[in-house]
Amino acid sequence: MIEMINQDDITNALNALKAGGVILYPTDTIWGIGCDATNAEAVKKIFEIKQRADSKSMLALVDDISMLERYVYEMPDVAYQLIEAATTPITIIYDHAINLAPNLIANDGSVGLRVTDEPFSKQLCRQFRRPIVSTSANISGKPAPKSFAEIANEIKEKVDYVVTYRQDETINCKPSNIIRLKVNGEISIIR
Repeated sequence: MIEMINQDDITNALNALKAGGVILYPTDTIWGIGCDATNAEAVKKIFEIKQRADSKSMLALVDDISMLERYVYEMPDVAYQLIEAATTPITIIYDHAINLAPNLIANDGSVGLRVTDEPFSKQLCRQFRRPIVSTSANISGKPAPKSFAEIANEIKEKVDYVVTYRQDETINCKPSNIIRLKVNGEISIIR
């Protein structure tokens, strides 16, 4: 049985994001800690929650290619083909990120972005109209949780809103594939 998205869940998550807060939410891969990808203070909160060095980059989700294009200075043509052909979630690291929180962008100017097809995260991105950070819901260095039940209470207590949608699922999710894509079309497989 497919769980229906509760509009209150979306509204509460949106309110937290708009207030510069941090949410715990389901994505097209594993459960993520998220915030407004354009808000440097919110991004800083995630680094603090994860106890992660801010030199380690995080990725963000977008709802479609047109949103993606607003945050990458120059989209390599092959990116469109990779996104269309992907049968599993794929995060692409693009050169020359723009319009994002400076502390989300890696020192070399790149950023990882993924077009999500998961119903909740897609609807959330669409209604928020901005990318949403998505990093695994764990303390840095600890294993990424494969389901909501595996997320440490320490994480749940530090976020501003915990989404209820899909909390009862027991399927083991896994992180996305990651590809580095240069402006010239050169591709490197990271994971």
